[in-house]
Amino acid sequence: MASTTARLTLPMIEPGQAQKELTHNEALVLLDAAVQPAVEAIGIDVPPAAPLAGQAWIAGAAPTGAWAGQPRVLAAWTAGGWRFVAAREGMAVWDIATRTTARYAGDGWRRASTLAAPAGGTVVDVEGRAAIAALTDALRAQGLVVP
Repeated sequence: MASTTARLTLPMIEPGQAQKELTHNEALVLLDAAVQPAVEAIGIDVPPAAPLAGQAWIAGAAPTGAWAGQPRVLAAWTAGGWRFVAAREGMAVWDIATRTTARYAGDGWRRASTLAAPAGGTVVDVEGRAAIAALTDALRAQGLVVP
């Protein structure tokens, strides 16, 4: 039997294990960080000096200090210190600073694309421009494109 789950490497309770609440509570802390995560910033290498419990970041490619050896992970500050959740293909986070979504693909985090508003043309394409503008506004509101 595995000692961690396959996707998020959450700790499993072992048969006959004493103090099961420690393993269970650790799994809850990791779930709290990994489920619908919102991060302060993406791609920073230096851990913040005074994080608050519940805050999270995406570590950069060459993290230092308490994040050393943890590239591109979700780093969450908890009452018990730093917890790390490895990025998985398709994992999504909400970037609080830019108000956009980023997804993990391949070997890195990809932010939503930027779309320019329609410009130029003549009166003939007014309805088309209005439709495109409405679409881009809806995509921005969903965090799928950068404002």
